[in-house]
Amino acid sequence: MAPSDTEDKDREGRRRRPAAAVALTYDADTDRAPRIVAGGRGAIAEQILEIAFAHGVKVREDADLAEMLSAIDIDSEIPVEAFAAVAEILAYVYRANGQMGGNALDLNDLDGGLHP
Repeated sequence: MAPSDTEDKDREGRRRRPAAAVALTYDADTDRAPRIVAGGRGAIAEQILEIAFAHGVKVREDADLAEMLSAIDIDSEIPVEAFAAVAEILAYVYRANGQMGGNALDLNDLDGGLHP
């Protein structure tokens, strides 16, 4: 589909990049750092969010962090530069769940399930 005049644009009239979404996993017993288990833009980002919401996974919006993490390969640890921001988000999620665990996204739901 060709871009249209009604397409989402910023104040300077430039086309905005599609929103990014990233899913992380972290097991304090086995992982040195959180790992990226899914990431994408546009329709893939929407699928990531739909799966998260369907499983009751808490979601927090941080466009700058999502942009940074969406450039990282799947199954890679997050970069050191993202530790503080991700730690803050994990603390938020743990508090929202009222525990140190909470609902986790079943990775089988992501296996081959994300398509552009």
